[in-house]
Amino acid sequence: MQLSGGEGMANGHRRVLRSRAPIRIDLAGGWTDVPPFSTREGGAVVNAAINRYTYATLIPREQATIRIVSADFDRYLEVRSFRELEYDGNLDLIKAAIQRLRIQQGMELFVRCDAPPGSGTGSSASISVALIGLLNRLQQEMLSSHEVARLAYQLEQEELNIAGGKQDQYGAALGGFNFMEFHDPVVSVSQLRLADSTINELEKRLVLCYTGKSRLSGNLISTVMSAYLEGRARTVAALRNLRRLARDLKTVLLTGDLDAFGEILLANWLSQRELDASISNSTIDDLFEVAMRHGAIGGKALGAGGGGCLLFYSRPDEEHLVRQALEARQVQVIDFNFDYRGLQTWEA
Repeated sequence: MQLSGGEGMANGHRRVLRSRAPIRIDLAGGWTDVPPFSTREGGAVVNAAINRYTYATLIPREQATIRIVSADFDRYLEVRSFRELEYDGNLDLIKAAIQRLRIQQGMELFVRCDAPPGSGTGSSASISVALIGLLNRLQQEMLSSHEVARLAYQLEQEELNIAGGKQDQYGAALGGFNFMEFHDPVVSVSQLRLADSTINELEKRLVLCYTGKSRLSGNLISTVMSAYLEGRARTVAALRNLRRLARDLKTVLLTGDLDAFGEILLANWLSQRELDASISNSTIDDLFEVAMRHGAIGGKALGAGGGGCLLFYSRPDEEHLVRQALEARQVQVIDFNFDYRGLQTWEA
């Protein structure tokens, strides 16, 4: 049941609904959650949500008009009713969320994300999850976190035909450290309960930076998965190795063996690079060389690679040297802690 027009007001005040969903860092196994590999052989991923968020605000309107503002893309849209929401390349992800949930309510929507677009941190999935959670507040039947994640994936795949995997949506909806297995269409998620000392050590020694170069993963995903379908030995072996590394990393995190953590990050990166030449470039290679020379013992590109964010794990008490060396290369170092709440919605 949708809100009636007058329900946008409460005690003489406008009703204001908000939501937030975290972005994620993928630690091992990325790419194996993507069809057709996840359909044919099954994938495995370890990721962790961090405290950089998509925020969304919804104010119900008495009239049928819908006004949307995206701070990240500096875009604005206003239509007379939900019937005029057509996919045209302008804020389509937001339109798709309204269409998919069959919201027939006038509203003002404001969306912003802490992560730059194309950062490799699952920001588009974070936006989808935050929007679905927010719009669901206008409905009688509440969705679980897993249902929100599944719907967010369907939003991108079925409504907008965006190629990709499923790990981002579940990371944003659930929060925390997660070990995920994919046997399409089934997704199994185990939340990893880590020792406080392990979490503290990771937060201290991990260094996240943004290269300044956005990347679009769609074409790269198609290229890699076409090579997999053709049975190219190098691609097939790399994907299977990435899946194995995710399972290894799960054990490392649960046992607190953080020396091995850095080694697995680096092994994951080497397998990523085997998938396609464009996953790395001279800029990324230079940043890896600088970080490793100044105290990093492992690292990887987040997401599909080719740009976006890089994650490094430092030797004890040398993370400041890694940060300084990266900043000297004019890249942005992003401070973070881990998020354990996932999607949250509330009334302001």
